[in-house]
Amino acid sequence: MSKGIKLSLDIGSTWNEGWSLEAQEKPKSLVIEEPSKHALVLQKEKRRGKAVSLVGPFYLGDEDAQKTLSILKKRLACGGAYKEGWMEFQGDIGPKIRDALEALTFRFKKPR
Repeated sequence: MSKGIKLSLDIGSTWNEGWSLEAQEKPKSLVIEEPSKHALVLQKEKRRGKAVSLVGPFYLGDEDAQKTLSILKKRLACGGAYKEGWMEFQGDIGPKIRDALEALTFRFKKPR
């Protein structure tokens, strides 16, 4: 057998009480606001050649955000997701999203 360098296995983990990975999580915002106190921003992105409309940041609980998302997806007839306080919708449907959210008493930062 040849002598070699030992492999260090303690990068990013602790071995004190069993083993566990040390993950750094971003602190979530604990402030939950009413829909009329939001100041939403509407953005458009291209992902893999397709248009995606982003709306946020939302300060809602997870259940309220999912309910709002499902209402909007049904009303707009498109797919969407809720990730890290932002709602993502398939397609370039910014004006429709704005009208639907204003009907639910949400506000936007920039006027029309």
